[in-house]
Amino acid sequence: MTFLEIANDLVAGCREGRERANLDRLYAPDAVSVEPMDMGSGRETVGLAAIHGKHNWWEGAFITHGLTVEGPFIHGKESFAVIFGMDTENRATGERSQGREVAIYHVKDGRIVREEFYFSA
Repeated sequence: MTFLEIANDLVAGCREGRERANLDRLYAPDAVSVEPMDMGSGRETVGLAAIHGKHNWWEGAFITHGLTVEGPFIHGKESFAVIFGMDTENRATGERSQGREVAIYHVKDGRIVREEFYFSA
């Protein structure tokens, strides 16, 4: 796949609920996912299996009531950004919140090798 196909496929997959399938299709086996803060298991998650585990944790901890996806915003030929808007509910506390985050994706050799998330304050 080309860089632009990867960027567009990732965004389409997020809009259409194909995030899990996109992990296997678009990410390198040794991809790294970086959060802005430690959410209990460190900031960095390394490897596709561990990133799947991170998605399992998210789905177990939160209900997503709404999601908006803007982008991709292209930066050269190796990185792109996506802006996510989320309406979520914490399953344990019932607390509902809305927020936005920016994700930066880095592509090398036809695969996403790194994703970095930035939350709004």
